[in-house]
Amino acid sequence: MGCVNGKCCSRYPSSTDSDSGGYGEMGSCRNATNKHILTQRSLEIVPVPSQNYELQYSVLTQRGYYPDSPDKENQDSFCIRTQIQGNPNVHFFGVFDGHGHFGTECSRFVKDRLAEILANDPTLLDDPVKAYNSAFLMTNYELHSSEIDDSMSGTTAITVLVIGDAIYVANVGDSRAVIAVKNGNRIVAENLSSDQTPFRKDEYERVKLCGARVLSVDQVEGLKDPDIQAWGDEESQGGDPPRLWVQNGMYPGTAFTRSVGDSTAEKIGVISVPEVSMVRLTPNHLFFVVASDGVFEFLSSQTVVDMSFY
Repeated sequence: MGCVNGKCCSRYPSSTDSDSGGYGEMGSCRNATNKHILTQRSLEIVPVPSQNYELQYSVLTQRGYYPDSPDKENQDSFCIRTQIQGNPNVHFFGVFDGHGHFGTECSRFVKDRLAEILANDPTLLDDPVKAYNSAFLMTNYELHSSEIDDSMSGTTAITVLVIGDAIYVANVGDSRAVIAVKNGNRIVAENLSSDQTPFRKDEYERVKLCGARVLSVDQVEGLKDPDIQAWGDEESQGGDPPRLWVQNGMYPGTAFTRSVGDSTAEKIGVISVPEVSMVRLTPNHLFFVVASDGVFEFLSSQTVVDMSFY
């Protein structure tokens, strides 16, 4: 079903801080046993001394329910690395959703190599966006060159790099990062990434120019008119989304337009270039959640935030 990394930020207590000040209190995200409400696992804590706050995080990974494949393995991986480059203000969190026959091997390879390449990049703190782009492209190249057959397998990746009071989010695929923002009396979910699928007009047009046929399974099988290139929205069409196919074949059928691996799908426009965004943290940012589409396929961003907070 996917991996969930829930992270909440709270300022160190001091004589001048009120109970509700700083980056958000953790009381709403944990119970009396110091476990995260959603994951029911212990909270880990890492300080960010340059900004005088701490990250409290928890993680949960759970295999999805597959009635026709009760023994199907969980292909998702996660990676948490604190104090990148020995810097107490730099921390990395990522979720990697493997797919295909060798999806497990792909997600494990990518979560290790991506974090390693980032950690060894001397330009990371000077230009995180450039470092992210370089790391994804290098990881993709190394996966192609490895002993893992990624011709029809790969992984999506959603990652968050914390640098002091800024978070850099890099996304490849249809997993998602969401941040909870205090807005008056409401806690509002704001997406930190945009799912890269054919539902997006820009991604649809990009892969079409690369030679992809974009059709749902029903269209490919002749049950629906293939000339109607309109699929509604992701929420209503999640069961039969538009997918990418080669011109004269019934493969690869990816429902995403970016990934790491998937060397066959690369020929019709699937790329490993991440979309990177940056958010400067404020006291109104309470926590963020990083999860695979195994979560967001069934739950809206707001629902996930509500479940994490209340």
